[in-house]
Amino acid sequence: MDKTDAYIAKAAPFAQPILRHIRELVHQACPHAEEGIKWGFPHFMTHGEILCNMAAFKQHCSLGFWKAAIMEDPNRLLTAMDKAAMGHFGKIASLKDLPADNTLLSYLREADRLNRDGIKVPSRPAAGKKEPDIPPAFAAALQKNKAAGKKFSEASYSFRKEYIEWVAEAKTEATANKRIAQAVEWISEGKGRNWKYQ
Repeated sequence: MDKTDAYIAKAAPFAQPILRHIRELVHQACPHAEEGIKWGFPHFMTHGEILCNMAAFKQHCSLGFWKAAIMEDPNRLLTAMDKAAMGHFGKIASLKDLPADNTLLSYLREADRLNRDGIKVPSRPAAGKKEPDIPPAFAAALQKNKAAGKKFSEASYSFRKEYIEWVAEAKTEATANKRIAQAVEWISEGKGRNWKYQ
């Protein structure tokens, strides 16, 4: 049994058919897709880049596209990442919560095309998005840790913003220092602020 099979087998009974169906559609759209477990849940790779991921939780599943921000979305289904569900289609509690197969296949092929053509999601904020000010102590800690500093500077706008806000929202200096230490560790490992829930 491979790691994805093992993940599906451990998921709640309601989640298993959803995860199996998503997996089948990925391989139907992209027969060349490779599977792996990253950050504790299944990811699918094409052309050396992440295509999409799926995850099971206690009462729902999620499906997320790595390059959703730049994908064509004629059906307007790719909502902004749902904080409650950690995916682009909201909380998926049954097969009927998924878009139609043909629709999902078209999204998968579009994401694969972006990977094939080497098209990247812009890492700088779009016009009108102002990067929040980074707390000085956090900036200093990132400068000291070269690996974390490099990953942070190359990361997406949302990746950086979530960490900056988390540190800035600390009520005490002690809490801020604890969050900075944790952030630097996670960033150096390439983990986003909410990696545990993704």
